[in-house]
Amino acid sequence: MLRLTLVAMLAVGLGVGASTASASWKAQYGVQDDAWLEVGTTKMSSLQERLSMLDQLGVDVVRYTLRWDHVARSRPAEPANPADPAYDWSSADALLDGLYVHGIDVVLTIWGTPPWANGWQKPNWAPKSSSAVALFATAAARRYPWVHKWEIWNEPNQLGGLQPNSPQVYVERLLNPAVAALHAVDPKNVVAGGATSPRATQTALSAVTFMRGMRRAGAKFDVYSHHPYPRWFGRGRPETPLQTLPCTRWLTMASLQCLLKNVTQNFGPKHVWLTEYAYKTNPPDRHRGVTPTLQARYLAEAARRVYQAPRVDLLINFLIRDEPVVGRWASGFFTAQELVKPSFFSFMLPLVELGRHGVRTTLWGQVRPRSGPQPYLLQRSNGVRWTPVGPVAITGRRGFFTRTVYARKGLKFRVWSLLDGSYSPPLVIR
Repeated sequence: MLRLTLVAMLAVGLGVGASTASASWKAQYGVQDDAWLEVGTTKMSSLQERLSMLDQLGVDVVRYTLRWDHVARSRPAEPANPADPAYDWSSADALLDGLYVHGIDVVLTIWGTPPWANGWQKPNWAPKSSSAVALFATAAARRYPWVHKWEIWNEPNQLGGLQPNSPQVYVERLLNPAVAALHAVDPKNVVAGGATSPRATQTALSAVTFMRGMRRAGAKFDVYSHHPYPRWFGRGRPETPLQTLPCTRWLTMASLQCLLKNVTQNFGPKHVWLTEYAYKTNPPDRHRGVTPTLQARYLAEAARRVYQAPRVDLLINFLIRDEPVVGRWASGFFTAQELVKPSFFSFMLPLVELGRHGVRTTLWGQVRPRSGPQPYLLQRSNGVRWTPVGPVAITGRRGFFTRTVYARKGLKFRVWSLLDGSYSPPLVIR
């Protein structure tokens, strides 16, 4: 009966005691976990189960790596023809078809040069010909005509992503040829260039340096993509997304204004996609992880930062399930043993403190599962039980809301999504 009543409330657009955020905002929030999505686990072995999990989380978009070297293990005779017998699309077909049926958008990242195209080197080596990736991109766009978001390569500013990690090589042999090819197949295709990692290392150029090199090489693309990982991944004092750090050569979520500034200086006011972002957790990573509670809080804060940032259209959380090897990526919503972390519910129901003036506190949040306005109940803890703050309220058209409440430091709030029976992690007022 409660569910039917709430659906009726949605139908008439009823909302009491809520201030909804801008309904025109188009930021998308998504995930990437190629291995989990393709193969699954013993507990979630079917693709349909995994797609249903994405629906439960309220995923807008999935970033998926289309491995050129896996699809084209041998040289195709007609490389622009997706039906060429040398191509094997089987690893991607079922997943991309399933995402399409579920109405989940896709960012398709082309990466990995086949040995026959780069002189029998590893997949991170650039192709010798500038036409090779263009022909593959043409075949891929014809194979998946419903995909309109594309990204060319992954972290080409570091040697693990591209060898050599030269912006000129990236632009001339990969980016510009692929962008031209994808636009030729369908003018609606939007292509991201950059896909840069956030910092300079012994094997990586800084994103700032790489951007400048791309500009000098005449880069052509529609949006700039970047991976604004934190500087230390939780070692020492964690870097919160709500900070505003001074501009340096480290372009992280906490210095998002610096990323936008550098993009504008080099390419004009292009929009930005953040196609990888995450915090590892401790446990299991005792050297580079934050607590699961902090991971959940930072995930929600990053969502809020993207919501308010001009020209930032997309944020992808890297991994749904932790990688099984300790020391690698433990940034999922599940542990490797498939235990749920608080970040699962923080992705589903992000809740953030925007600011506090005395006892007046402004909260921001979103209810992500399904589309359209959604009913929710804001709750406050009195130390013994959770009590409602006002009546049931209705979000804006994209699920966003803001609320001003009376709350002193230390009080706890949470959001209850009534249609899901799920709660956000508790938010402690600071």
